[in-house]
Amino acid sequence: MVKLTKLIDDAVLVEPGAKSQLRKRATLADDIFPDRDAAEEATKDNAKAIDALQDALWAERDRALLVILQGIDTSGKDGTVRAVFNRCGPLGVDVTPFGKPSEEELAHDFLWRIHMAAPKKGVIGVFNRSQYEDVLVVKVRGLASADVVEQRYEQINAFEKHLTDNGTRVLKFMLNISKDEQKERLQARLDDPTKNWKFNASDLEDRKLWDDYAKAYEVVLDRCSTAHAPWRVVPADRKWQRNAIIAATVRKTLEDMAPAYPKPDWKASDFQIT
Repeated sequence: MVKLTKLIDDAVLVEPGAKSQLRKRATLADDIFPDRDAAEEATKDNAKAIDALQDALWAERDRALLVILQGIDTSGKDGTVRAVFNRCGPLGVDVTPFGKPSEEELAHDFLWRIHMAAPKKGVIGVFNRSQYEDVLVVKVRGLASADVVEQRYEQINAFEKHLTDNGTRVLKFMLNISKDEQKERLQARLDDPTKNWKFNASDLEDRKLWDDYAKAYEVVLDRCSTAHAPWRVVPADRKWQRNAIIAATVRKTLEDMAPAYPKPDWKASDFQIT
């Protein structure tokens, strides 16, 4: 496991202070998981281990884990949640999707809704999109001034440092797919009646801004990959490779956290069930 996660991090981790070079990064992970059957089996095994570790984390109630999933439309955020956390019980995993801010959310600072959704102690929180929408979509679409966007990078870094200083580990995954792969996935949403509901015409508008989003993501990765919350750019053209990489990383992170069941202040032998 240690050898595998080192291989993964060597390929996907954005070293703090280094240039991410996003557009040079791979969207396939054949050097890590070349075999589909093996990758899918590994994901199942890791999902089972994550469930056991999450159970101990929930019982311990002392720390939390936040998993952030970012990526352009069709990159597989929902699919990742299903594959990696499908074995976990509902008590200890909270999934929060962030869409267009509501009127109430816009009446507060941009991190207000994010902090409200941060996982409490004992919980794995999963963000489907996140605070980074406010330096991605907002930037590309010109929904805030350049000065406002500029100050948000350090505000996000400070927010994530606050979380980690208070017992929440932060894992950040950027799901990196190619433009050709996105085209196929969007077409599949049109061709398959059971996927029509996923299609949104606005996705085509964002697709026209592909290069602008790539530049915006590169700034995010360069500016916000920190020692306390580094970014990982996950090759996501093949769903099974994406899932295997993220499941292995989440499991290793939880193992490093080593949650432990609390010891009661009584002995089981003192009680008899009649």
